[in-house]
Amino acid sequence: QVQLVESGGGLVQAGGSLRLSCAASGRTFSIYAMGWFRQAPGKEREFVAGVGWSGGTTSYADSVKGRFTISRDNAKNTVYLQMNSLKPEDTAVYYCAATRRTYGLKTVGGYDYWGQGTQVTVSS
Repeated sequence: QVQLVESGGGLVQAGGSLRLSCAASGRTFSIYAMGWFRQAPGKEREFVAGVGWSGGTTSYADSVKGRFTISRDNAKNTVYLQMNSLKPEDTAVYYCAATRRTYGLKTVGGYDYWGQGTQVTVSS
């Protein structure tokens, strides 16, 4: 089992920045990749960004490219999501996820473990 704990959410004005953190514990040696997803009220959970746990390859949703950066610190078993130029439409609960799989890494079903989520609210 892998446990994930997110932190760093909050309220920010449009154009501002936030950094989310996700600390992993447990059987972290089994992780192949980690990702960030978000879910706005009344909408489905959607992929935001992902990173390979060992190689560090990254991927992003088109809606956040150029504004968000995902990174990882293997020594601390922590993944970060730096969010800049935030927009009101970025408002959502953000979830950290981890997977042992090598496929479906932009889908909810591709992940085995989930954090509890952290609220990000961007005011206009």
